[in-house]
Amino acid sequence: MNAQTIIAKRIALELRSGMLVNLGIGIPTLVANYVPAGMDVYFQSENGLIGTGPVPEEGFAHPKLTDAGGKAVSALPGACTFDSAVSFGLIRGGHVDMTVLGGLQVDAAGLLANWMIPGKMVPGMGGAMDLVTGAKRVVVAMQHTARGKPKIIPKCNLPLTSARPVDLIVTEMAVLALADGHLKLMEIAPGVSVEQVLAATEAELEVPADVPVMPIR
Repeated sequence: MNAQTIIAKRIALELRSGMLVNLGIGIPTLVANYVPAGMDVYFQSENGLIGTGPVPEEGFAHPKLTDAGGKAVSALPGACTFDSAVSFGLIRGGHVDMTVLGGLQVDAAGLLANWMIPGKMVPGMGGAMDLVTGAKRVVVAMQHTARGKPKIIPKCNLPLTSARPVDLIVTEMAVLALADGHLKLMEIAPGVSVEQVLAATEAELEVPADVPVMPIR
């Protein structure tokens, strides 16, 4: 499995029937491909859609059916569309059970930076600020390093997305959770050692005596 598949499959295990879940652009969109069999989850896109399904097969994409990043999505039976005011009312009103977002950096306190790199052109923050602030649970889906440099660091040096810390970080190497204001190593990926995770992480981690392997196949 490649890094993105490992991340998406592991996050899919956090889903529960009946959840309203927002998937950000990039790796998070892949989570919809791995919903456990028999589970009914409602995926929301902040541009105004509930009921998004897996990424459509080649030739089956509809030009007017996209996620918030403009990428093609499918719609499941019973899906509904609405305007941005309703969509952000759901988010800001605390009705989204879980959001899955990409990340540029996460620091030792669980604070996320994911919307811009100073000096580079950005289209805008999108819904990230609202989602991190308003969703009941915030999960970050990102690769552990970027060009060999750790992305989980003592303190973010990129602009923060929100003053609220995230709940869970899933990378291709590990699962980390925020526990009592600090990061705790919960799981390691198949074939990855605790020592490798620590070497690729600048932030201090709490490491239990026994760290299980991600239950993915």
